[in-house]
Amino acid sequence: MKYAVIDRGDPLSKSLAEKFHALVAEHDFKRNEEAPEMVISIGGDGTLLQAFHTYVDQITDVAFVGIHTGHLGFYADWQADELEELVAVMTKESPRIVRYPLAEIELETPAESRHYLSLNEFTIKGVDGTLVAQININDEMFEMFRGDGIVISTPSGSTAYNKSLGGAVVHPSIDCLQIAEIASINNRVYRTLGSSVLLPQHHHCDILSKKEQRIQLTIDHVSIMRTDIQSIRCSVSSRKVSFARYRPFTFWNRVREAFLGYDAK
Repeated sequence: MKYAVIDRGDPLSKSLAEKFHALVAEHDFKRNEEAPEMVISIGGDGTLLQAFHTYVDQITDVAFVGIHTGHLGFYADWQADELEELVAVMTKESPRIVRYPLAEIELETPAESRHYLSLNEFTIKGVDGTLVAQININDEMFEMFRGDGIVISTPSGSTAYNKSLGGAVVHPSIDCLQIAEIASINNRVYRTLGSSVLLPQHHHCDILSKKEQRIQLTIDHVSIMRTDIQSIRCSVSSRKVSFARYRPFTFWNRVREAFLGYDAK
């Protein structure tokens, strides 16, 4: 199997990466940073997001395994002291592959079109003042927004920024996107729904800039500043991200342990 490792860069994560290379060298594993079949992320959820964007152009050909070296992560099945157990099971068993939905972002400016994929969320904010934007759903005007910003999250990202805004936690088996508002202002000119909205697969929303404004876009951990945005289309991508599961660790267990702190009985 061809594999690559991306670590957080701290001493523990770097040492685990070196140990992983040494352990798998005894088996039929080939290190291949250019075209891996399996990507091992050692660190936290931010490290896995980095790994995702490193191989986003090959996303249909790779699967990810997460080892967390800090707090429990949503994308990590293994702890730092379980590395040898992970390698042992990887050499003997085939994993169960689970696939999560991704958000597709199409950015339109007068000069170009750009496409991005997001694993967690896409955020748009005003830089010098409030963001002013029209939101269309399936090519029909839905609302006029004025406020701090808008978050478009995937199901796997619904537990992040979206949750802090009062959005719903959505199981990743549901192909959808969620739109959540950041501090909207409601008056006679600008009226918004106020609650988050779920869009199913094959639906899309367009965010249309309604004034000259500096806008900060964040795709997962990647930030972009633009002044020339005309519209942004958000939809559920036809591609998905794959995770290699070598043992059961359900989404609801992750949610319970992250936010409620209860151990499974």
